[in-house]
Amino acid sequence: MKGGADHEDLHEQAESCLARFRRFGNLDDIDKAIEYGARALDLTPSGHPSMSSRISWLGVYYDERYRRLGNLDDINKSMECGVRALELVSENDPELSVLLGNMGISYGMCYTRIGRVEDLGKSIEYSSRALALTPDGHPHLPRRNSALGVAYTHRYRRMGDPADLEKSIEYKSRALDLTPDGHPDLPRRHAALGASYTHLYRRMGDPADLEKSIEYKSRALALTPDGHPDLPRRHAALGGSYSDRYRRMGELADLEKSIECDSRALALTPDGHPDLPRWYAALGVSYSDRYRRMGDPADLEKSIEYKSRALALTPDGHPDLPRRHAALGGSHTDRYQLMGELADLEQSVQCYSRALALTPHDHPDLPTRHFDWATSCHHQYQLNAHPSHLAASLHSFRKASHLSAASPRDVFHNAFRWAKLASDHTYLNPIEAFRIRYHDLSSADSVAVRAASAAIRSSEHSLALEWLEHARCIVWSQTLMLRSPSVAQQLHHASSGLPSPDSTVFLPEHRHRLAREYSDLLAQARSLSGLELFLQPAKADDLIRAARYGPVVVVNCHQSDCDALVILPGQVHIRHLALPNFTEVKAQRARSEIERMLRIKGLRERGFHLMNPPPDPDVGAVLAGLWKDLVRPVLDHLGYLDDPTNDLPHVTWCPTGVLSFLPLHAAGDYDQPRSRVFDYVISSYTPTLTALLSSAPTVANRPPQVLAIGQAATPGRSPLQGTVKELEYLRTHAQSRLAYAELTDSQATTVAVLDAMEQYDWVHLACHAHQNVDDPTKSGFFLHDGTLDLAAITQRSFRNKGPAFLSACQTATGDAKLPDEAIHLASGMLMAGYPSVIASMWSVVDEDAPFVADKVYGRLMKDGKVGNGEAGKALHEAVAGLREKVGEKEFGRWVPYIHIGS
Repeated sequence: MKGGADHEDLHEQAESCLARFRRFGNLDDIDKAIEYGARALDLTPSGHPSMSSRISWLGVYYDERYRRLGNLDDINKSMECGVRALELVSENDPELSVLLGNMGISYGMCYTRIGRVEDLGKSIEYSSRALALTPDGHPHLPRRNSALGVAYTHRYRRMGDPADLEKSIEYKSRALDLTPDGHPDLPRRHAALGASYTHLYRRMGDPADLEKSIEYKSRALALTPDGHPDLPRRHAALGGSYSDRYRRMGELADLEKSIECDSRALALTPDGHPDLPRWYAALGVSYSDRYRRMGDPADLEKSIEYKSRALALTPDGHPDLPRRHAALGGSHTDRYQLMGELADLEQSVQCYSRALALTPHDHPDLPTRHFDWATSCHHQYQLNAHPSHLAASLHSFRKASHLSAASPRDVFHNAFRWAKLASDHTYLNPIEAFRIRYHDLSSADSVAVRAASAAIRSSEHSLALEWLEHARCIVWSQTLMLRSPSVAQQLHHASSGLPSPDSTVFLPEHRHRLAREYSDLLAQARSLSGLELFLQPAKADDLIRAARYGPVVVVNCHQSDCDALVILPGQVHIRHLALPNFTEVKAQRARSEIERMLRIKGLRERGFHLMNPPPDPDVGAVLAGLWKDLVRPVLDHLGYLDDPTNDLPHVTWCPTGVLSFLPLHAAGDYDQPRSRVFDYVISSYTPTLTALLSSAPTVANRPPQVLAIGQAATPGRSPLQGTVKELEYLRTHAQSRLAYAELTDSQATTVAVLDAMEQYDWVHLACHAHQNVDDPTKSGFFLHDGTLDLAAITQRSFRNKGPAFLSACQTATGDAKLPDEAIHLASGMLMAGYPSVIASMWSVVDEDAPFVADKVYGRLMKDGKVGNGEAGKALHEAVAGLREKVGEKEFGRWVPYIHIGS
């Protein structure tokens, strides 16, 4: 009996020692806790109901000593105890949740020291099981939620999946809500949640998250009593957030607070503590920031001193070791730039090289490591002009700018820092940096479409409109901005011979965070002089003015949701129409059917020969589906089905995503009467609402001047005999009405055509064309001596232009890789300054093109008007004539013709 009393007494003494250690941090107390716990376990009889608990508690004591000393032997012993304890309990044992929770914590600590990824999964697994076994109202419930939240934080920091970060905030918030006032764990709960908001801010860049992190960390510090062993950690955590706010806002007071907090944490931490390297590193970073702000070399020396200590104290194999090397490399780079000492450059190269080598291939920090390495190689190249250093620099700049491990925000940041540096050093390929930025955004997998869908679900229709416009304007807005002569010239000189970057994989974002990340991606671009409005999105109040000549219908299609946002002339309210019967899957199937029809019929290039092509009933079904599920509901909503008139209203469609490839203007059930869209409205398209705002028709005080380009025999291309007749019709219509000029065959060189386009108001291009799927700005028109591409066209400032008729092939086919950026030849002409563009969704039949051109110009010349949708009306009538001529169900021949713009 005495033996039984002894083990109970020893266990109680061990628990008391643990409590004192947790409050005061005295090492003797945790050593005694381990001693008493081990003796209690030895004296506990075999089969005793408390045996598993004794073993588990001993593991807890080892955990606590590991936290204080960082000795791997302690964490190994802790995990051995956890495994032994679990072997002794049944699935129904009330102690099971405690043991599972302890094991989850131990695996988490093991990961933070060794960096083994599999330990993260086990930590989450055990912590999740422990939480599932803990009933509502149980006093351990806050602890279980907190532990699981911490486990998800660890995995987020290692893998970069934002879903883990969301879960960490969810569980930590729940833990805080369940912890009563005055509880000794309350400071820890506040601190843990503050840490997650820090990670969220660093990923998304939302200042509100930064303020929350400061709020929670300040509360944690205020609740932590003097002398508590967690006090250094509280100071350091708050210092990190002040550092973040300094970098965001530039307030020197925040930087001073950061240094104060970091210094306090360091002063309170005893020698040998495993947290000591972190505090040295944090203080070193703060001194680096102050040096870069104030320029005092003493701060730079302190940063090197503290970062060197942090590196020296970080054991081999520690997950933070790459970060320590990189931080020290940054300070040596600063000193090299200040003093010009080669030793500092060599030290920075060594540090960055080591940091890169130690960073796992799938780590979120890897792009940053590559960027650091790229800059150090660039410094070497500046010093010795060795080609290998330039090659290494460019290689790592590319890696930094499109690796999938990092957040899209970080990848974009790297790409733009590259572009900014390359503005002064053109051999670093600035245009490639911008091009990679374009590909980074394409990898976001229609992020704005998903964001808009979420906004619509919340009845935020104006917000949805703005987000969609922002996404779809990116490349063309950038193109317009780059017309600045100085920037355009720099990009022109670096534009030849550039490799295409690899595609990236997008990490899926939580829906309500989509817009915040997307908005912040572009804010950094506006730091460049002259680009303060770089890609600045328009507000809904401005966008609704796009509906000048009739309704504009923006159709957003995302997974299972499809919606129309309807803008009416003169109205400030944006109407919403849900389209529940249409889905993204249906849109993708429809596109596939159309592509199949094009392959079967050979509609790939103007100039092919008709050879009794087979009927295409599947396309008829596609058009019927578009009519039934999408177009008819919209027309019904507008009231156009009730009382059709001869003077048809004009609707401008602005589709998103895969819908951008579908012929809404041809929707209809061709087996039923009065079931075709063209029976009720004249259809036009716009790639963006901004394009309509920018494409106001010109009012000239003279007859327009028309330029016709004809390429009946382009070298290396099939003949286009129809272009001869096409230009004859145009010449006939122009006689005695307006100034007219032609450039045909060998006359039609890229330079001659581009120069003539500046002189003439209207342009008609009857030639071959192509789409470049890797870089849509390289799409263009095949002329006698080469390709006139969009990059060249959009760098000219065309003003007071009229319509552009693109009688070529695939001039309105968008980029399949990036359907939510309006990138195709027709859009390019619109953005170049032609307010009204007639184009084709796929290749037109050579014998049909003259017929359509004849009808269009006949109407335009007769009326003498181009704006107010006149080009759209002219095309509507011309296609009606073609449909009557070739047959209504010859969809491949009349459907491709579309009108874009005003």
